[in-house]
Parts: sequence; structure tokens; C-alpha cells
Amino acid sequence: MPQKPKNPYKRPDAFTKAAKAQGYPARSVFKLEEIDRRVRLLRPGQRVLDLGAAPGSWSMYAAQRIGAAGKLLAVDLSPITAAFGPQATVVQGDALSLTNEALAQFAPYDVVLSDMAPATSGSKIADQARSYELFMRAVAVAEALLAPGGAFVGKIFMSEDFVKARDALRNLCEEVRSIRPEGTRANSVEIFLVGLRRKAAGKAG
Repeated sequence: MPQKPKNPYKRPDAFTKAAKAQGYPARSVFKLEEIDRRVRLLRPGQRVLDLGAAPGSWSMYAAQRIGAAGKLLAVDLSPITAAFGPQATVVQGDALSLTNEALAQFAPYDVVLSDMAPATSGSKIADQARSYELFMRAVAVAEALLAPGGAFVGKIFMSEDFVKARDALRNLCEEVRSIRPEGTRANSVEIFLVGLRRKAAGKAG
């Protein structure tokens, strides 16, 4: 009887083990760490919105970088049990249906993060479409709540919608970079679009 193929995501790799050793819930922390290192994203005293925050690695990292003088709002549909410190507030809810007002506790934000991804369905096309929808919602939130000069990081699955997603972010920010961090698994279709220096109102386009 043929063996079922092993799920590569269940096997802990070096990044998974390193995250656990450092007290982070997931290996995704190293993706944000690399982006932060490459674009100088996070600094003490910033206000940060983290969309799709569960299980909490990105928020933990961001809270450490912004320090006690910063403010962090972590949002996810799933419960978040990780401890981020007194500068953080956690909201359980769907970023697609939460109003911008509900997300505006510490607005305007210096950084908007989105590691949101769809629950994979087995349909590549459906998953890509859902990823694009989540990315564009994150961009819309950034358009409403990101301070001029602020930065955006959003995950998206590579698809024919990638160019539209990149152009939407270019309309919002002066510089846009595509980054595939070293910690991304080889078989993953995800990539991160990073928008730097949010344009002042009236300068979009």
C-alpha cells in the first residue's frame, strides 16, 4: 500500500526550533526580523497595527522593538494567548469585517503589518484569490489609518493578481519592495510586499 506523502509543514526545521528556543510561538518571527533588518522598519516609540497576529510571533517581536513607549494593536480571528507586554492590546475579530474605527485605537499608525493568509482549501486559484482579498483589505486599512511617512508589510500568495496588489501599494507609498525572506519554506508561494514612506494625503497616484 503506497505511503501518504508527508506534510512538510509538520516537520520542525531549523527556524521552527530556533523560534521555540527563543520563546516565540512560530517560525514566522524570522521573516519579520529579516524584513525589519533590511528596511529598518521598527523603532522605539512607534504605534503598530498587526493584522492576522495569531499565534503571536510578529506581535511579540514588534512589541520588543517598539518598547514600553510604543503602542501595539494585535488583531486576529483566532484567540491570541501570547503575552506581549503592557504596550499591547489584543482584539479578536475578522479584519475583513471589523470597521476601521475598531482598528483605530492607536491610530495614526507608524507601521501596519499583515501576515494574514487564507485557510488553504486545496484549490490553488481559490486560495490565491482569498490571499489577494486579504492583502487588499490590509492596504485599505493602511490607507485609512497609516500616518504619512509610515510603512506597510503585507503577505500575498503569488498569482496573476500580484501586479494589481503591488500597484495598489505603490499608489499609497513612495517605495515598494518585494521580499521573500530566507525563512520562507521552499514550497511556499507567499511573498511580502513592503511599502515605505506612506504618501501624504493628496499625493496618491
